[in-house]
Amino acid sequence: QVQLVESGGGLVQPGGSLRLSCAASGSIFSIFAMAWYRQAPGKQRELVAAITSGGSTNYADFVKGRFTISRDTVKNAVYLQMNSLKPEDTAVYYCNADLASTWYEGVSDYWGQGTQVTVSS
Repeated sequence: QVQLVESGGGLVQPGGSLRLSCAASGSIFSIFAMAWYRQAPGKQRELVAAITSGGSTNYADFVKGRFTISRDTVKNAVYLQMNSLKPEDTAVYYCNADLASTWYEGVSDYWGQGTQVTVSS
């Protein structure tokens, strides 16, 4: 079994910063990519940022220049540094990982439980 556990969410004022963390644990053979998604009330879940095992990154246009995704391959962790936060960044943020649990299994998709980020004065 694989678990993804997020931390670091909370309440922050507009213009402030937060750093989200996500650690994967359990039966992990190889992680191919990790990502952060978010879902605001009444909206669909959307990709925020992603990072591959090789370190390539991809960002949604609405966070470019403000958010930075990084990864610790030793700890099986991914981070999201969020700067210049706006009220519209308010959402539940979910960690996602594409990984193989064993050498003979294919890649599966795993999700964390989510962490709330609220940007408000």
